[in-house]
Amino acid sequence: MGDWTTTRVEDRLESAADVFRTLPGVMPQGFFNAWPEYFHSFADKVGQEPQMRRPRPGPRQITEAEEALLWLRWLERDDARIVWLRAERTPWKPICWQMGISRATANRRWRYGIAVMVWKLNGKRVPRNRPMNHVITSATR
Repeated sequence: MGDWTTTRVEDRLESAADVFRTLPGVMPQGFFNAWPEYFHSFADKVGQEPQMRRPRPGPRQITEAEEALLWLRWLERDDARIVWLRAERTPWKPICWQMGISRATANRRWRYGIAVMVWKLNGKRVPRNRPMNHVITSATR
């Protein structure tokens, strides 16, 4: 229970973002396509590169992704947004523009959010009367 680290939490969040990216989009009930299926002939396929598709995530991956998404509840709304955007591999500049904060502040809040998750996953209570740096440094040890 107490073996969570910051890199392990970051990896789990990034894999959760990948799982949600590969799932099919949500369609309204009754959605269908009226166009007939087009079958390509051999002449159409000559000279084309084969399309490689990533396999769909399995039930275990989906369950782990949903579990990782629930970890964001432990954070403030803005901190959770920063952590999730970083898990989706969004660059810092768009994050800073969306949140209206500097790069250093965004990085500090992201590291704090990851540290809070590590504390909670290890079964510890996050101290409210200590500064952010203490929470971050003690989570990385």
